[in-house]
Amino acid sequence: MSDPFFFGYGSLVNRGTHDYPQATRATVRGWAREWKKSKLRKVVFLTAVESPATQIDGLIAAVPGANWAALDERERAYERLPVREIDHAHEALPPVEIYRARADHIEEDAGGHVMLLSYLDVVVQGYLREFGEPGVERFLATTKGWDVPVCDDRQSPIYPRHQILTQRETALVDDVLRTLNLNVVAVEGTGWEQP
Repeated sequence: MSDPFFFGYGSLVNRGTHDYPQATRATVRGWAREWKKSKLRKVVFLTAVESPATQIDGLIAAVPGANWAALDERERAYERLPVREIDHAHEALPPVEIYRARADHIEEDAGGHVMLLSYLDVVVQGYLREFGEPGVERFLATTKGWDVPVCDDRQSPIYPRHQILTQRETALVDDVLRTLNLNVVAVEGTGWEQP
């Protein structure tokens, strides 16, 4: 029996955050991404959202022995759904699943949420390394929810899977912040608390 695969579209695109085997680039149709406010803590997180006219780049990788426990724990605010339309380089591939935020973990109207810069760093670094600058541009174009302040935790990263960026990668993320005109705030006073 073949191992199942997941499709990662955020931090899972960054190979430095996991060691799942047979990882390769892929594109799914019918999905986009959105930053959503969490009921679990005062930070936003990326989720896949249904979007029939959109396709997004990402990374697929095998889940050995269909042992989803560790990945499901990492993605505990999400539910797994089947991917129906996907392009990839594997010759044969069993079903692929994508994580979408569970509705009971999303806080639609609450204020005071921030985006962790260390999280954004990881995601942009992953897209740059896998898809180059055009991939970063596609990531930005197919992601909504950029209307929250960005908590500058780069010097003391809060995101548990943070990565060290090269100067080029840091400059690219900083350019993203300027291009999207995002409001960058200091860690102090954000109200962020450890989950």
